[in-house]
Amino acid sequence: MASLTVLNAVLLFGAMLVLAGILSSLVAKRFGAPLLLIFLVIGMLAGEDGPGGIKFDDYQSTFLIGSLALAVILFDGGLRTKLVTVRDAMTPSLILATVGVIITATLTGAFALMVLDLTWLEGLLLGSLVASTDAAAVFFLLRSGGLELKQRVTATLEVESSTNDPVAVFLTLLLVEILTVGQGEADVRIFAELARAFLIGGAIGYGGGRLIVWLTNKTELPHGLHPIFVVASAIAIYALASVIHGSGFLAVYLAGLVVGNRPVRAFASVLSFHDAVTWLCQIVMFLVLGLLVTPHELIKFLVPGVAVAIFLMVVGRPLAALVCLLPFGYTPKEIAFVGWVGLRGAVGVYLASIPVLAGVSNAGVFFNVGFFVVLISLVVQGWTIRPAALRLGLALPRTAPEPKRIEIDLPGQLKQELVGYPVQADSAVLAQGRVPNWAKPVLVIRSNAILEPAEAGRLVEEDYAYFLVPLKKVQRLDQLFTPAAEAERDREASGEFLLEGSAPLGQVCQLYGIELPEGERAEETIADFFAFRFEGAPRIGDHLGLGPAVLVARRTESGRVVLAGLLVDEDEDEDEPRRPTLKELTTRLRRKLRFS
Repeated sequence: MASLTVLNAVLLFGAMLVLAGILSSLVAKRFGAPLLLIFLVIGMLAGEDGPGGIKFDDYQSTFLIGSLALAVILFDGGLRTKLVTVRDAMTPSLILATVGVIITATLTGAFALMVLDLTWLEGLLLGSLVASTDAAAVFFLLRSGGLELKQRVTATLEVESSTNDPVAVFLTLLLVEILTVGQGEADVRIFAELARAFLIGGAIGYGGGRLIVWLTNKTELPHGLHPIFVVASAIAIYALASVIHGSGFLAVYLAGLVVGNRPVRAFASVLSFHDAVTWLCQIVMFLVLGLLVTPHELIKFLVPGVAVAIFLMVVGRPLAALVCLLPFGYTPKEIAFVGWVGLRGAVGVYLASIPVLAGVSNAGVFFNVGFFVVLISLVVQGWTIRPAALRLGLALPRTAPEPKRIEIDLPGQLKQELVGYPVQADSAVLAQGRVPNWAKPVLVIRSNAILEPAEAGRLVEEDYAYFLVPLKKVQRLDQLFTPAAEAERDREASGEFLLEGSAPLGQVCQLYGIELPEGERAEETIADFFAFRFEGAPRIGDHLGLGPAVLVARRTESGRVVLAGLLVDEDEDEDEPRRPTLKELTTRLRRKLRFS
Protein backbone atom coordinates (compact mmCIF):
# COMPACT_ATOMS: atom_id res chain seq x y z
CA MET A 1 0.00 0.00 0.00
CA ALA A 2 2.87 2.35 0.72
CA SER A 3 4.14 1.96 -2.85
CA LEU A 4 0.68 2.78 -4.21
CA THR A 5 0.61 5.91 -2.09
CA VAL A 6 3.96 6.97 -3.49
CA LEU A 7 2.77 6.39 -7.06
CA ASN A 8 -0.39 8.40 -6.43
CA ALA A 9 1.69 11.18 -4.92
CA VAL A 10 3.88 11.20 -8.04
CA LEU A 11 0.77 11.41 -10.24
CA LEU A 12 -0.58 14.25 -8.12
CA PHE A 13 2.66 16.17 -8.25
CA GLY A 14 3.00 15.70 -12.01
CA ALA A 15 -0.56 16.85 -12.60
CA MET A 16 -0.02 19.89 -10.37
CA LEU A 17 3.10 20.81 -12.35
CA VAL A 18 1.20 20.69 -15.64
CA LEU A 19 -1.73 22.65 -14.19
CA ALA A 20 0.65 25.28 -12.80
CA GLY A 21 2.25 25.61 -16.23
CA ILE A 22 -1.09 25.97 -18.00
CA LEU A 23 -2.46 28.52 -15.52
CA SER A 24 0.77 30.49 -15.63
CA SER A 25 0.25 30.90 -19.38
CA LEU A 26 -2.40 33.51 -18.50
CA VAL A 27 0.28 35.55 -16.74
CA ALA A 28 2.71 35.01 -19.61
CA LYS A 29 0.21 36.20 -22.19
CA ARG A 30 -0.75 39.25 -20.13
CA PHE A 31 2.84 40.44 -19.66
CA GLY A 32 4.20 39.23 -23.01
CA ALA A 33 6.52 36.62 -21.53
CA PRO A 34 7.40 33.68 -23.78
CA LEU A 35 5.10 30.90 -22.63
CA LEU A 36 7.65 28.10 -22.83
CA LEU A 37 9.95 30.04 -20.52
CA ILE A 38 7.29 29.82 -17.80
CA PHE A 39 7.17 26.02 -18.08
CA LEU A 40 10.96 25.88 -17.95
CA VAL A 41 11.11 27.96 -14.78
CA ILE A 42 8.43 25.86 -13.07
CA GLY A 43 10.42 22.71 -13.86
CA MET A 44 13.56 24.28 -12.39
CA LEU A 45 11.71 25.32 -9.23
CA ALA A 46 10.52 21.75 -8.80
CA GLY A 47 14.03 20.39 -9.45
CA GLU A 48 16.99 19.55 -7.30
CA ASP A 49 18.07 23.12 -6.50
CA GLY A 50 14.54 24.51 -6.22
CA PRO A 51 11.90 24.40 -3.47
CA GLY A 52 10.60 21.10 -4.88
CA GLY A 53 13.93 19.37 -4.30
CA ILE A 54 13.29 16.61 -6.87
CA LYS A 55 16.45 14.94 -8.13
CA PHE A 56 15.67 13.89 -11.70
CA ASP A 57 18.38 12.54 -14.01
CA ASP A 58 16.49 9.95 -16.05
CA TYR A 59 17.71 10.74 -19.57
CA GLN A 60 16.16 7.57 -20.96
CA SER A 61 12.69 8.74 -19.94
CA THR A 62 13.53 12.15 -21.33
CA PHE A 63 14.45 10.57 -24.67
CA LEU A 64 11.19 8.58 -24.74
CA ILE A 65 9.08 11.62 -23.84
CA GLY A 66 10.96 13.73 -26.36
CA SER A 67 10.49 11.20 -29.18
CA LEU A 68 6.76 10.95 -28.52
CA ALA A 69 6.28 14.71 -28.19
CA LEU A 70 8.40 15.57 -31.22
CA ALA A 71 6.48 13.08 -33.39
CA VAL A 72 3.20 14.77 -32.42
CA ILE A 73 4.65 18.27 -32.97
CA LEU A 74 6.01 17.38 -36.42
CA PHE A 75 2.73 15.75 -37.45
CA ASP A 76 0.92 18.90 -36.36
CA GLY A 77 3.34 20.99 -38.43
CA GLY A 78 2.56 18.96 -41.54
CA LEU A 79 -1.15 19.04 -40.75
CA ARG A 80 -1.16 22.87 -40.79
CA THR A 81 1.02 23.33 -43.88
CA LYS A 82 -1.31 24.10 -46.79
CA LEU A 83 0.52 23.49 -50.06
CA VAL A 84 -1.69 26.01 -51.88
CA THR A 85 -0.76 28.92 -49.62
CA VAL A 86 2.95 28.11 -49.24
CA ARG A 87 3.67 27.05 -52.82
CA ASP A 88 5.60 30.21 -53.70
CA ALA A 89 7.75 29.94 -50.58
CA MET A 90 8.20 26.17 -50.64
CA THR A 91 11.60 26.01 -52.38
CA PRO A 92 13.40 28.71 -50.34
CA SER A 93 11.82 27.39 -47.13
CA LEU A 94 13.03 23.85 -47.75
CA ILE A 95 16.50 25.11 -48.61
CA LEU A 96 16.53 27.11 -45.37
CA ALA A 97 15.33 24.01 -43.49
CA THR A 98 18.11 21.81 -44.91
CA VAL A 99 21.09 23.83 -46.14
CA GLY A 100 20.31 26.54 -43.60
CA VAL A 101 20.42 24.08 -40.70
CA ILE A 102 23.77 22.71 -41.91
CA ILE A 103 25.20 26.25 -42.25
CA THR A 104 23.90 27.21 -38.80
CA ALA A 105 25.30 24.05 -37.22
CA THR A 106 28.68 24.48 -38.91
CA LEU A 107 29.11 28.15 -37.99
CA THR A 108 27.95 27.60 -34.40
CA GLY A 109 30.17 24.53 -34.07
CA ALA A 110 33.20 26.48 -35.32
CA PHE A 111 32.53 29.22 -32.77
CA ALA A 112 32.08 26.65 -29.98
CA LEU A 113 35.65 25.47 -30.62
CA MET A 114 36.94 28.90 -29.62
CA VAL A 115 35.06 29.11 -26.31
CA LEU A 116 34.99 25.46 -25.24
CA ASP A 117 37.56 22.68 -25.09
CA LEU A 118 35.99 20.54 -27.83
CA THR A 119 37.12 18.68 -30.92
CA TRP A 120 35.82 19.68 -34.35
CA LEU A 121 33.26 16.85 -34.40
CA GLU A 122 32.10 17.71 -30.88
CA GLY A 123 31.71 21.37 -31.86
CA LEU A 124 29.65 20.37 -34.88
CA LEU A 125 27.50 18.17 -32.65
CA LEU A 126 26.83 21.09 -30.33
CA GLY A 127 25.88 23.24 -33.33
CA SER A 128 23.50 20.54 -34.58
CA LEU A 129 21.74 20.33 -31.20
CA VAL A 130 20.67 23.98 -31.40
CA ALA A 131 20.31 24.41 -35.16
CA SER A 132 16.53 23.92 -35.57
CA THR A 133 13.77 26.34 -34.63
CA ASP A 134 10.52 25.91 -32.71
CA ALA A 135 7.46 26.57 -34.88
CA ALA A 136 4.93 26.43 -32.05
CA ALA A 137 6.78 29.03 -30.00
CA VAL A 138 7.16 31.44 -32.95
CA PHE A 139 3.52 31.39 -33.98
CA PHE A 140 2.14 31.48 -30.44
CA LEU A 141 4.03 34.73 -29.83
CA LEU A 142 2.87 36.21 -33.14
CA ARG A 143 -0.76 35.32 -32.48
CA SER A 144 -0.68 36.51 -28.87
CA GLY A 145 0.90 39.75 -30.05
CA GLY A 146 -1.99 40.32 -32.46
CA LEU A 147 0.16 40.49 -35.59
CA GLU A 148 -0.62 39.69 -39.20
CA LEU A 149 2.61 39.00 -41.07
CA LYS A 150 3.31 39.48 -44.74
CA GLN A 151 2.15 36.31 -46.50
CA ARG A 152 5.52 35.25 -47.93
CA VAL A 153 7.23 35.69 -44.56
CA THR A 154 4.50 33.69 -42.82
CA ALA A 155 4.75 30.86 -45.36
CA THR A 156 8.55 30.78 -45.09
CA LEU A 157 8.55 30.56 -41.30
CA GLU A 158 5.75 28.00 -41.29
CA VAL A 159 7.39 25.58 -43.73
CA GLU A 160 10.94 26.08 -42.47
CA SER A 161 10.07 25.67 -38.79
CA SER A 162 8.05 22.55 -39.50
CA THR A 163 10.63 20.82 -41.71
CA ASN A 164 14.02 21.64 -40.16
CA ASP A 165 13.65 19.27 -37.18
CA PRO A 166 14.34 16.03 -39.11
CA VAL A 167 17.57 17.53 -40.50
CA ALA A 168 18.81 18.53 -37.05
CA VAL A 169 17.84 15.12 -35.65
CA PHE A 170 19.68 13.31 -38.45
CA LEU A 171 22.84 15.42 -38.02
CA THR A 172 22.83 14.76 -34.29
CA LEU A 173 22.36 11.00 -34.62
CA LEU A 174 25.02 10.83 -37.34
CA LEU A 175 27.62 12.75 -35.32
CA VAL A 176 26.86 10.78 -32.16
CA GLU A 177 27.43 7.55 -34.10
CA ILE A 178 30.74 8.82 -35.48
CA LEU A 179 31.91 9.90 -32.03
CA THR A 180 30.98 6.57 -30.42
CA VAL A 181 31.80 4.06 -33.19
CA GLY A 182 34.69 5.85 -34.82
CA GLN A 183 34.86 7.86 -38.01
CA GLY A 184 36.57 5.18 -40.08
CA GLU A 185 33.90 2.55 -39.43
CA ALA A 186 30.99 4.99 -39.69
CA ASP A 187 32.04 6.54 -43.02
CA VAL A 188 31.32 3.31 -44.90
CA ARG A 189 27.66 3.27 -43.83
CA ILE A 190 26.80 6.96 -43.72
CA PHE A 191 25.48 7.48 -47.23
CA ALA A 192 23.75 4.10 -47.44
CA GLU A 193 21.97 4.69 -44.11
CA LEU A 194 21.06 8.25 -45.10
CA ALA A 195 19.46 7.12 -48.36
CA ARG A 196 17.67 4.23 -46.68
CA ALA A 197 16.36 6.41 -43.84
CA PHE A 198 14.89 8.99 -46.22
CA LEU A 199 13.46 6.45 -48.68
CA ILE A 200 11.83 4.33 -45.99
CA GLY A 201 10.63 7.37 -44.05
CA GLY A 202 9.21 9.02 -47.17
CA ALA A 203 7.40 5.86 -48.31
CA ILE A 204 5.90 5.10 -44.89
CA GLY A 205 4.96 8.73 -44.34
CA TYR A 206 3.12 9.12 -47.64
CA GLY A 207 1.49 5.70 -47.47
CA GLY A 208 0.58 6.14 -43.81
CA GLY A 209 -0.96 9.55 -44.48
CA ARG A 210 -3.11 8.16 -47.29
CA LEU A 211 -4.16 5.28 -45.04
CA ILE A 212 -5.16 7.69 -42.23
CA VAL A 213 -7.31 9.67 -44.68
CA TRP A 214 -8.99 6.54 -46.06
CA LEU A 215 -9.68 4.99 -42.67
CA THR A 216 -10.94 8.25 -41.17
CA ASN A 217 -13.37 8.83 -44.02
CA LYS A 218 -14.57 5.22 -44.36
CA THR A 219 -14.77 4.13 -40.73
CA GLU A 220 -17.81 5.03 -38.63
CA LEU A 221 -16.08 5.82 -35.35
CA PRO A 222 -17.98 6.92 -32.25
CA HIS A 223 -18.27 10.68 -31.87
CA GLY A 224 -15.07 12.28 -30.60
CA LEU A 225 -12.70 9.43 -31.46
CA HIS A 226 -11.52 10.78 -34.83
CA PRO A 227 -8.89 13.14 -33.33
CA ILE A 228 -7.57 10.41 -31.00
CA PHE A 229 -7.43 7.96 -33.88
CA VAL A 230 -5.40 10.40 -35.99
CA VAL A 231 -2.90 11.14 -33.18
CA ALA A 232 -2.42 7.44 -32.40
CA SER A 233 -1.93 6.72 -36.11
CA ALA A 234 0.73 9.44 -36.35
CA ILE A 235 2.67 7.95 -33.44
CA ALA A 236 2.37 4.49 -35.00
CA ILE A 237 3.77 5.81 -38.30
CA TYR A 238 6.73 7.36 -36.48
CA ALA A 239 7.41 4.16 -34.52
CA LEU A 240 7.06 1.88 -37.56
CA ALA A 241 9.49 3.92 -39.66
CA SER A 242 12.00 4.06 -36.78
CA VAL A 243 11.80 0.33 -36.07
CA ILE A 244 12.74 -0.58 -39.65
CA HIS A 245 15.56 2.01 -39.64
CA GLY A 246 13.78 4.73 -41.57
CA SER A 247 13.46 8.40 -40.66
CA GLY A 248 10.52 8.41 -38.28
CA PHE A 249 10.44 12.18 -38.08
CA LEU A 250 10.35 12.61 -41.85
CA ALA A 251 7.61 9.95 -42.03
CA VAL A 252 5.39 11.58 -39.44
CA TYR A 253 5.78 15.04 -41.01
CA LEU A 254 4.90 13.73 -44.49
CA ALA A 255 1.89 11.90 -43.05
CA GLY A 256 0.66 15.17 -41.52
CA LEU A 257 1.23 16.94 -44.84
CA VAL A 258 -0.89 14.35 -46.69
CA VAL A 259 -3.72 14.45 -44.12
CA GLY A 260 -3.73 18.25 -43.96
CA ASN A 261 -4.10 18.67 -47.72
CA ARG A 262 -6.91 16.17 -48.35
CA PRO A 263 -10.61 16.17 -47.41
CA VAL A 264 -10.85 14.47 -44.02
CA ARG A 265 -13.91 13.88 -41.90
CA ALA A 266 -14.03 15.91 -38.69
CA PHE A 267 -10.90 17.78 -39.74
CA ALA A 268 -11.81 20.83 -37.65
CA SER A 269 -12.05 18.63 -34.56
CA VAL A 270 -8.74 16.95 -35.41
CA LEU A 271 -7.04 20.34 -35.76
CA SER A 272 -8.55 21.68 -32.54
CA PHE A 273 -7.50 18.54 -30.65
CA HIS A 274 -3.97 18.85 -32.02
CA ASP A 275 -3.77 22.41 -30.71
CA ALA A 276 -4.17 21.08 -27.18
CA VAL A 277 -2.00 17.98 -27.66
CA THR A 278 0.87 19.90 -29.24
CA TRP A 279 0.96 22.42 -26.43
CA LEU A 280 0.75 19.64 -23.87
CA CYS A 281 3.81 18.08 -25.50
CA GLN A 282 5.63 21.41 -25.30
CA ILE A 283 4.65 21.81 -21.65
CA VAL A 284 5.82 18.33 -20.66
CA MET A 285 9.11 18.64 -22.55
CA PHE A 286 10.02 21.95 -20.94
CA LEU A 287 8.97 20.80 -17.50
CA VAL A 288 11.25 17.78 -17.93
CA LEU A 289 14.09 20.03 -19.14
CA GLY A 290 13.66 22.20 -16.05
CA LEU A 291 13.78 19.12 -13.82
CA LEU A 292 16.94 17.84 -15.54
CA VAL A 293 18.82 21.09 -15.14
CA THR A 294 20.93 21.51 -12.02
CA PRO A 295 21.49 25.27 -11.58
CA HIS A 296 24.66 24.96 -9.43
CA GLU A 297 26.31 23.02 -12.29
CA LEU A 298 25.11 25.51 -14.88
CA ILE A 299 27.25 28.28 -13.39
CA LYS A 300 30.37 26.64 -14.84
CA PHE A 301 29.00 27.06 -18.36
CA LEU A 302 27.51 30.54 -17.96
CA VAL A 303 30.09 32.45 -20.06
CA PRO A 304 30.51 29.95 -22.93
CA GLY A 305 26.77 29.21 -22.95
CA VAL A 306 25.82 32.87 -23.28
CA ALA A 307 28.53 33.40 -25.89
CA VAL A 308 27.29 30.50 -28.06
CA ALA A 309 23.68 31.70 -27.72
CA ILE A 310 24.56 35.27 -28.78
CA PHE A 311 26.65 34.02 -31.71
CA LEU A 312 23.80 31.79 -32.88
CA MET A 313 21.25 34.63 -32.72
CA VAL A 314 23.42 37.39 -34.17
CA VAL A 315 25.67 35.55 -36.66
CA GLY A 316 24.84 31.88 -37.24
CA ARG A 317 21.10 32.00 -37.97
CA PRO A 318 21.12 35.39 -39.80
CA LEU A 319 23.97 34.30 -42.11
CA ALA A 320 22.16 31.07 -42.94
CA ALA A 321 18.99 33.04 -43.74
CA LEU A 322 20.95 35.44 -45.93
CA VAL A 323 22.65 32.69 -47.95
CA CYS A 324 19.43 30.68 -48.42
CA LEU A 325 16.91 33.46 -49.10
CA LEU A 326 18.84 36.15 -51.00
CA PRO A 327 18.87 34.20 -54.32
CA PHE A 328 15.05 34.06 -54.23
CA GLY A 329 14.49 37.81 -54.18
CA TYR A 330 13.71 38.27 -50.48
CA THR A 331 14.15 41.86 -49.33
CA PRO A 332 16.79 42.75 -46.71
CA LYS A 333 14.03 43.37 -44.16
CA GLU A 334 12.43 39.99 -44.81
CA ILE A 335 15.79 38.22 -44.51
CA ALA A 336 16.59 40.12 -41.32
CA PHE A 337 13.27 39.15 -39.73
CA VAL A 338 13.50 35.47 -40.73
CA GLY A 339 17.08 35.45 -39.45
CA TRP A 340 16.02 36.88 -36.11
CA VAL A 341 12.87 34.78 -35.61
CA GLY A 342 14.62 31.51 -34.85
CA LEU A 343 13.47 30.54 -31.37
CA ARG A 344 15.03 27.39 -29.97
CA GLY A 345 12.65 25.14 -28.10
CA ALA A 346 11.30 21.61 -27.76
CA VAL A 347 13.72 19.89 -30.14
CA GLY A 348 16.69 21.02 -28.06
CA VAL A 349 15.24 19.16 -25.05
CA TYR A 350 15.04 15.96 -27.05
CA LEU A 351 18.41 16.21 -28.79
CA ALA A 352 20.32 17.18 -25.65
CA SER A 353 19.56 13.80 -24.08
CA ILE A 354 20.97 11.75 -26.99
CA PRO A 355 24.72 12.34 -26.31
CA VAL A 356 24.17 11.51 -22.63
CA LEU A 357 22.40 8.22 -23.44
CA ALA A 358 25.04 7.31 -26.01
CA GLY A 359 27.88 7.91 -23.54
CA VAL A 360 29.57 10.59 -25.64
CA SER A 361 32.41 12.38 -23.87
CA ASN A 362 31.59 15.96 -22.80
CA ALA A 363 27.88 15.08 -22.85
CA GLY A 364 27.32 17.38 -19.87
CA VAL A 365 28.80 20.27 -21.83
CA PHE A 366 26.34 19.71 -24.68
CA PHE A 367 23.34 19.60 -22.37
CA ASN A 368 24.22 22.63 -20.25
CA VAL A 369 25.32 24.85 -23.14
CA GLY A 370 22.20 23.78 -25.06
CA PHE A 371 20.13 24.81 -22.08
CA PHE A 372 21.61 28.33 -22.11
CA VAL A 373 20.90 28.63 -25.83
CA VAL A 374 17.23 27.69 -25.36
CA LEU A 375 16.84 29.93 -22.30
CA ILE A 376 18.41 33.03 -23.87
CA SER A 377 16.59 32.49 -27.15
CA LEU A 378 13.24 32.37 -25.37
CA VAL A 379 13.99 35.49 -23.34
CA VAL A 380 15.65 37.71 -25.96
CA GLN A 381 14.01 36.62 -29.21
CA GLY A 382 10.70 35.76 -27.58
CA TRP A 383 10.28 39.28 -26.22
CA THR A 384 11.39 41.02 -29.41
CA ILE A 385 9.42 39.24 -32.15
CA ARG A 386 6.55 41.74 -32.12
CA PRO A 387 8.63 44.95 -32.08
CA ALA A 388 10.97 43.49 -34.72
CA ALA A 389 8.07 42.72 -37.07
CA LEU A 390 6.59 46.19 -36.62
CA ARG A 391 9.93 47.96 -36.88
CA LEU A 392 10.79 46.18 -40.14
CA GLY A 393 7.35 46.90 -41.60
CA LEU A 394 6.48 43.23 -42.10
CA ALA A 395 3.35 43.13 -39.95
CA LEU A 396 0.35 45.20 -39.03
CA PRO A 397 -1.67 44.95 -35.82
CA ARG A 398 -4.77 42.79 -36.16
CA THR A 399 -7.72 44.71 -34.74
CA ALA A 400 -10.40 42.03 -34.84
CA PRO A 401 -10.31 39.12 -32.39
CA GLU A 402 -10.81 35.56 -33.54
CA PRO A 403 -14.49 34.58 -33.83
CA LYS A 404 -15.98 31.78 -31.80
CA ARG A 405 -17.02 28.86 -33.95
CA ILE A 406 -18.42 25.40 -33.30
CA GLU A 407 -18.08 22.63 -35.90
CA ILE A 408 -20.36 19.61 -36.11
CA ASP A 409 -19.17 16.53 -38.00
CA LEU A 410 -21.52 15.37 -40.74
CA PRO A 411 -21.13 11.60 -41.33
CA GLY A 412 -20.15 10.83 -44.92
CA GLN A 413 -19.89 14.54 -45.76
CA LEU A 414 -16.46 15.87 -46.74
CA LYS A 415 -17.26 18.91 -48.89
CA GLN A 416 -19.32 20.89 -46.41
CA GLU A 417 -19.16 21.72 -42.71
CA LEU A 418 -21.96 22.53 -40.28
CA VAL A 419 -20.78 25.52 -38.24
CA GLY A 420 -22.42 27.64 -35.56
CA TYR A 421 -21.71 31.20 -34.40
CA PRO A 422 -22.98 33.46 -31.62
CA VAL A 423 -24.30 36.74 -33.05
CA GLN A 424 -22.71 39.60 -31.13
CA ALA A 425 -23.87 43.20 -30.97
CA ASP A 426 -21.00 44.65 -33.01
CA SER A 427 -20.57 41.80 -35.49
CA ALA A 428 -20.44 42.50 -39.20
CA VAL A 429 -23.37 40.20 -39.95
CA LEU A 430 -25.74 42.60 -38.17
CA ALA A 431 -24.35 45.65 -39.95
CA GLN A 432 -24.66 43.95 -43.33
CA GLY A 433 -28.02 42.34 -42.63
CA ARG A 434 -27.42 39.13 -44.57
CA VAL A 435 -25.01 36.24 -45.08
CA PRO A 436 -23.33 35.13 -48.32
CA ASN A 437 -25.31 32.98 -50.75
CA TRP A 438 -22.96 30.03 -50.27
CA ALA A 439 -23.72 29.86 -46.53
CA LYS A 440 -27.01 27.94 -46.16
CA PRO A 441 -28.89 28.68 -42.90
CA VAL A 442 -29.91 25.53 -41.05
CA LEU A 443 -31.38 26.74 -37.76
CA VAL A 444 -31.32 29.66 -35.34
CA ILE A 445 -31.47 29.46 -31.54
CA ARG A 446 -33.18 32.54 -30.09
CA SER A 447 -34.24 32.95 -26.47
CA ASN A 448 -33.85 29.21 -25.86
CA ALA A 449 -36.16 28.45 -28.81
CA ILE A 450 -35.04 26.54 -31.93
CA LEU A 451 -36.26 28.29 -35.08
CA GLU A 452 -36.12 27.44 -38.76
CA PRO A 453 -34.35 30.05 -40.94
CA ALA A 454 -37.60 31.29 -42.55
CA GLU A 455 -39.25 31.53 -39.14
CA ALA A 456 -36.29 33.41 -37.60
CA GLY A 457 -35.92 36.01 -40.35
CA ARG A 458 -32.99 38.40 -39.95
CA LEU A 459 -30.44 37.59 -37.29
CA VAL A 460 -30.50 39.63 -34.09
CA GLU A 461 -28.13 40.08 -31.19
CA GLU A 462 -27.65 37.02 -28.94
CA ASP A 463 -28.85 34.60 -31.62
CA TYR A 464 -26.90 31.42 -32.22
CA ALA A 465 -26.97 30.59 -35.93
CA TYR A 466 -25.92 27.39 -37.71
CA PHE A 467 -24.92 27.24 -41.38
CA LEU A 468 -23.95 24.60 -43.92
CA VAL A 469 -20.77 25.96 -45.52
CA PRO A 470 -18.24 24.68 -48.12
CA LEU A 471 -15.04 23.69 -46.34
CA LYS A 472 -12.94 26.14 -48.34
CA LYS A 473 -15.10 29.07 -47.25
CA VAL A 474 -15.51 28.51 -43.52
CA GLN A 475 -12.76 31.00 -42.69
CA ARG A 476 -14.40 33.59 -44.93
CA LEU A 477 -17.61 33.19 -42.95
CA ASP A 478 -15.61 33.64 -39.74
CA GLN A 479 -14.89 37.22 -40.77
CA LEU A 480 -18.60 37.99 -41.02
CA PHE A 481 -19.15 37.03 -37.38
CA THR A 482 -15.99 38.72 -36.11
CA PRO A 483 -16.73 41.61 -33.72
CA ALA A 484 -15.81 44.97 -35.26
CA ALA A 485 -17.15 47.75 -33.03
CA GLU A 486 -19.06 50.45 -34.93
CA ALA A 487 -17.79 49.12 -38.28
CA GLU A 488 -20.59 49.37 -40.87
CA ARG A 489 -20.12 47.02 -43.79
CA ASP A 490 -21.78 47.30 -47.18
CA ARG A 491 -20.60 44.04 -48.76
CA GLU A 492 -19.55 40.52 -47.82
CA ALA A 493 -16.83 40.50 -45.23
CA SER A 494 -14.83 37.82 -47.04
CA GLY A 495 -11.45 39.08 -48.13
CA GLU A 496 -11.50 42.15 -45.86
CA PHE A 497 -8.60 43.14 -43.60
CA LEU A 498 -9.12 45.71 -40.85
CA LEU A 499 -6.35 48.33 -40.62
CA GLU A 500 -5.63 51.21 -38.26
CA GLY A 501 -5.99 54.67 -39.78
CA SER A 502 -2.45 55.48 -38.62
CA ALA A 503 -0.94 52.71 -40.77
CA PRO A 504 1.43 54.13 -43.47
CA LEU A 505 0.04 53.66 -46.97
CA GLY A 506 3.35 52.39 -48.33
CA GLN A 507 3.57 49.77 -45.60
CA VAL A 508 0.03 48.54 -46.36
CA CYS A 509 0.78 48.28 -50.09
CA GLN A 510 4.01 46.37 -49.44
CA LEU A 511 2.36 44.00 -46.97
CA TYR A 512 -0.48 43.03 -49.31
CA GLY A 513 1.47 43.12 -52.58
CA ILE A 514 -0.28 46.23 -53.96
CA GLU A 515 1.47 48.83 -56.07
CA LEU A 516 1.52 52.28 -54.43
CA PRO A 517 -0.69 54.63 -56.50
CA GLU A 518 1.23 57.14 -58.58
CA GLY A 519 1.65 60.49 -56.86
CA GLU A 520 1.06 59.09 -53.34
CA ARG A 521 3.78 59.17 -50.66
CA ALA A 522 4.74 55.94 -48.86
CA GLU A 523 4.78 57.65 -45.45
CA GLU A 524 1.25 59.01 -45.94
CA THR A 525 -1.22 57.33 -43.56
CA ILE A 526 -4.57 55.82 -44.46
CA ALA A 527 -6.27 58.64 -42.54
CA ASP A 528 -4.38 61.24 -44.61
CA PHE A 529 -5.29 59.38 -47.81
CA PHE A 530 -8.99 59.67 -46.98
CA ALA A 531 -8.73 63.25 -45.69
CA PHE A 532 -7.18 64.50 -48.95
CA ARG A 533 -9.69 62.74 -51.22
CA PHE A 534 -12.78 63.69 -49.20
CA GLU A 535 -11.72 67.21 -48.27
CA GLY A 536 -11.03 66.36 -44.67
CA ALA A 537 -14.47 64.93 -43.81
CA PRO A 538 -14.74 61.23 -44.77
CA ARG A 539 -17.76 59.30 -43.57
CA ILE A 540 -18.28 55.66 -42.67
CA GLY A 541 -18.65 53.65 -45.86
CA ASP A 542 -16.63 56.00 -48.10
CA HIS A 543 -14.50 54.06 -50.63
CA LEU A 544 -11.12 54.71 -52.22
CA GLY A 545 -9.41 52.64 -54.90
CA LEU A 546 -5.99 51.22 -54.05
CA GLY A 547 -4.78 49.33 -57.12
CA PRO A 548 -6.79 46.10 -57.40
CA ALA A 549 -8.15 46.61 -53.87
CA VAL A 550 -10.56 49.04 -52.20
CA LEU A 551 -10.17 50.91 -48.90
CA VAL A 552 -13.42 51.45 -46.97
CA ALA A 553 -13.83 53.84 -44.04
CA ARG A 554 -15.15 51.74 -41.18
CA ARG A 555 -14.79 54.06 -38.20
CA THR A 556 -14.20 57.81 -37.91
CA GLU A 557 -13.40 60.13 -35.01
CA SER A 558 -13.35 63.94 -35.28
CA GLY A 559 -13.50 63.74 -39.06
CA ARG A 560 -10.54 61.34 -39.31
CA VAL A 561 -10.60 57.68 -40.35
CA VAL A 562 -9.34 55.57 -37.43
CA LEU A 563 -10.31 52.17 -38.83
CA ALA A 564 -10.43 51.11 -42.48
CA GLY A 565 -11.21 47.88 -44.28
CA LEU A 566 -9.05 46.65 -47.16
CA LEU A 567 -11.19 44.67 -49.62
CA VAL A 568 -9.18 42.45 -51.93
CA ASP A 569 -11.10 40.99 -54.84
CA GLU A 570 -11.08 37.18 -54.68
CA ASP A 571 -11.97 34.74 -57.43
CA GLU A 572 -14.78 32.32 -56.66
CA ASP A 573 -13.85 28.67 -56.32
CA GLU A 574 -13.67 26.97 -59.70
CA ASP A 575 -16.07 24.26 -58.61
CA GLU A 576 -18.65 26.78 -57.37
CA PRO A 577 -19.18 29.43 -60.05
CA ARG A 578 -21.97 31.94 -59.48
CA ARG A 579 -23.30 35.02 -61.14
CA PRO A 580 -22.97 38.37 -59.40
CA THR A 581 -26.13 39.64 -57.77
CA LEU A 582 -27.88 42.82 -58.88
CA LYS A 583 -26.61 44.63 -55.80
CA GLU A 584 -23.03 43.58 -56.55
CA LEU A 585 -23.31 44.74 -60.17
CA THR A 586 -24.73 48.07 -59.01
CA THR A 587 -21.96 48.49 -56.45
CA ARG A 588 -19.28 47.77 -59.05
CA LEU A 589 -20.83 50.28 -61.44
CA ARG A 590 -21.00 52.96 -58.73
CA ARG A 591 -17.35 52.36 -57.84
CA LYS A 592 -16.29 52.50 -61.45
CA LEU A 593 -18.08 55.80 -62.01
CA ARG A 594 -16.71 57.22 -58.77
CA PHE A 595 -13.08 56.27 -59.41
CA SER A 596 -13.05 57.32 -63.10
